[in-house]
Amino acid sequence: MPQLNTEQQAHLLNLARQTLAIEAEAVLNMQQRLGDAFIHTVQAVLSVRGRVVVMGMGKSGHIGRKIAATLASTGTPAFFVHPAEASHGDLGMVTRDDLVIALSNSGESDELSAILPIIKRQGMVLVAITGNSQSTLAQHATYVLDSSVDKEACPLNLAPTASTTAQLALGDALAVSILDARGFKADDFARSHPGGSLGRRLLTHVSDVMRHGDDVPRVLPSATFSDLMREMSRKGMGASAVVDSEDHVLGIFTDGDLRRLIEKGLDLRQLSAAEVMYPQPSTIKDTALAAEAAELMELKRITSVLVVNAHNQLCGFVNSNDLMRAKVI
Repeated sequence: MPQLNTEQQAHLLNLARQTLAIEAEAVLNMQQRLGDAFIHTVQAVLSVRGRVVVMGMGKSGHIGRKIAATLASTGTPAFFVHPAEASHGDLGMVTRDDLVIALSNSGESDELSAILPIIKRQGMVLVAITGNSQSTLAQHATYVLDSSVDKEACPLNLAPTASTTAQLALGDALAVSILDARGFKADDFARSHPGGSLGRRLLTHVSDVMRHGDDVPRVLPSATFSDLMREMSRKGMGASAVVDSEDHVLGIFTDGDLRRLIEKGLDLRQLSAAEVMYPQPSTIKDTALAAEAAELMELKRITSVLVVNAHNQLCGFVNSNDLMRAKVI
């Protein structure tokens, strides 16, 4: 591979910086052009009985797919239809209850223009995202969102660069405005992304990942030190809760507590669980999010926490390994 000389490297860096500057300016210039058409579009999407159908050819099609995906993941049912395929049967996927968002920088895409009269005849709301407000697309549209740019970032002013960035940014602005108007929250987002890390953090509860039943180590305060150690060894959690007769948490004893007692040189065989436990330990409710358990462990610098129910009775035990297996952390 040929090595770039210093002059070539400087030229490429300058070109890259110019590209970013041109695209940033293209996005910023759209701010002042947002107005009634944008608000009407938001209102139309909020009131549509069907779905949002996004269309676009070429690079605009790639941007359209992303816009459809963003809308769908933020509470607005949406999908992408390729204009060329629409002319050969896929238009049957679109109903009169739907709203169409069509993207074309020139507004004169042949494949898109061919189906515009049909969309108009069915009475669907058509939103155009275009750089040409006098185009065929704009003339057929119910609302026109201006995505025009002064120039492309491509040195030849040919490859769609600034224009597609403007389309993408305008689509994001639309999606964000709609989700805010819907009152769309983080929990709603998580339900659309159950397989992602955010979904796991917002949907996974402590009760989903905790050890429960006989797997939870526990002893009464009167238990001997030997009984306490046997319980810890049998359950393999490196700790044991100390509870009263009604399972209310009184304390906890961990491997770390054992090391500290050994360092003091005490005769551990003569001690009871009540005498060696750490009183009033941190607990978390079984209804809490698993992410809250992770935050508690980090805050307290501990690796496990006891889980209690609505009556503050011990019902589970969760440690950092459980949270890692659930991919919460």
